[in-house]
Amino acid sequence: MTDAPTAGIRLHARQATSSWRPSTHVHGTWEQARELLSGRRAVVLTGAGMSTASGVPDYRGPHAVRATPILYGDFISDPATRRRYWARNFQGWASLDRAVPNEAHHALSRWEHQDTVGPMIGIISQNVDGLHEAAGSRQLITLHGRSADVVCLGCGRIMARRGLQERMAELNPAVSPDGGVVQAELRPDADAEVEAWQDFVVPDCPWCGGLLKPDVVFFGEPVPRARVASAFAWCDAAEVMLVAGSSLSVMSGLRFVRAMARAAKPVVIINHGATRADELADIRLDEPLTQVLPRLLAPAG
Repeated sequence: MTDAPTAGIRLHARQATSSWRPSTHVHGTWEQARELLSGRRAVVLTGAGMSTASGVPDYRGPHAVRATPILYGDFISDPATRRRYWARNFQGWASLDRAVPNEAHHALSRWEHQDTVGPMIGIISQNVDGLHEAAGSRQLITLHGRSADVVCLGCGRIMARRGLQERMAELNPAVSPDGGVVQAELRPDADAEVEAWQDFVVPDCPWCGGLLKPDVVFFGEPVPRARVASAFAWCDAAEVMLVAGSSLSVMSGLRFVRAMARAAKPVVIINHGATRADELADIRLDEPLTQVLPRLLAPAG
């Protein structure tokens, strides 16, 4: 089969799963949220809003480009789609790799290690940017994987994304790894909007020659069952949930909030804009996470 450069690619059909809407359910204060968290075993659920202050864009924020990430089925089935994706990722990842944790990430890390407002069981994160780990968080479930890793779909081996970046640079010397990509063109998974991709050379697995894919969950791809089971176990053990920076637009995160609500366990949601679980929140705040989390989670006294 010939690798037609535009075969099967929907160049202008990347529409968002949902658009940003303001919250109409804001109620409570950060002081009341702290009182609700104090002394209770807590589980935290985070989303892309945690990392926007670090320069990592989101999909559904008020300033996000209305686009969705690549679909798993498209990536697997079409060579041209993979070439276009990796050409875009090559340039986008170079920008996102420079991101560093912000005050909100550090506040959650301090909470984990110092029990600043009570015991934190762990963080269930929908993010793939690695900023929780960089801030020092260790009790962490990355539901959607890590963009710092690449998996071979043939042999299953994992390699570092930085190593693949170097290999792609060798194979594509005419392409700058940071070719003028601006904030508005980036996606949270480093899928940047670029035009010249038709001749991009994509490396195969160095061990078996198989297809390489970022070790992240694409749209249309299930979250590994073991991660989901571990996350539900944390929810079962928790007495309260804090949601930080997630619109809960996809079921992979929303299901945990619903599980807490079914168990009559309180939920605190802090997010800029509406979420699908606003009506389930005992306290619902719409404030910048870099400002509210350091106050909310500061050591007593």
